[in-house]
Amino acid sequence: MSEIYDIGYRHYDGPRLGRAHVTRALTVHSLRGIFGLGRTARSKIMPFSLFVIMLLPAVVAVASMALAKQRILPYSGFAVIMQAVVAVFLAAQAPTVVAPDLRYRVLPLYLSRPVSIAEYVGAKVTAMTAALFLLVAVPLTLVYAGELVVDMPGPPATGEYLGSVLVALLLAVLLSSFGLALASFTPRRGLGVASVIAVYLLSSASVPLLYASLYSSGNEAAATWAWLANPFWLVDSVQSWLFDTPPHIPEGDYPSGPASAAVLVVLVALALGALALRYRKAASR
Repeated sequence: MSEIYDIGYRHYDGPRLGRAHVTRALTVHSLRGIFGLGRTARSKIMPFSLFVIMLLPAVVAVASMALAKQRILPYSGFAVIMQAVVAVFLAAQAPTVVAPDLRYRVLPLYLSRPVSIAEYVGAKVTAMTAALFLLVAVPLTLVYAGELVVDMPGPPATGEYLGSVLVALLLAVLLSSFGLALASFTPRRGLGVASVIAVYLLSSASVPLLYASLYSSGNEAAATWAWLANPFWLVDSVQSWLFDTPPHIPEGDYPSGPASAAVLVVLVALALGALALRYRKAASR
């Protein structure tokens, strides 16, 4: 004889918030995870330590403007100068965005609700982009606020500041797309960290050598393209084209600005496509 038990399940009759709310909630959850919010204290050490390191040059720059009445930190070159810290932040935190869902195989649970692969990937990339943008834009804003407060000779460099903030967003999109794509190919956080930092170190070390070898062999035009292999110099090239700022490279110049912008767009599209394909394959398992 079978029996029916009432175990208290009730139908949900509240408001249906829709797909946009789900995507927004996933973005906020991922962004909180990048900074270790809602997690253990150990998870907060790395992101906030790197954030403080990024703020130190800004504090020194404001002090220099107050005491010596001179600018020592160009807005347009801040991201290039601090690229090692930004790269470490990306390498350390990108795996926290993608690795847990792959390791614990919970991606099919996300996609069982009205969330598509594109929305899932978009939420992850948006969260990482926001974190990197804050990492670069907050120190820039601190320096600009100091410049407004300090009685500096001449008008404030508002145009250069606004351009550097826009370029910080472009850099954040490029780094987030590639960083998450690299980290998503392994569910292990340590391997994800190693893959991202290895690609950055390879690009940083090989670019000057490639430029020098091409230039010494008489291929000056081809040598300028070597700088675009590093994402920070690639975005700096776009910045030089858009806002006529000086190039922040050891020597030489960049190729034409439209070409650099085209390379940037293609790289972002390839990284997003690779990320979407990776998650589509993971969701089908």
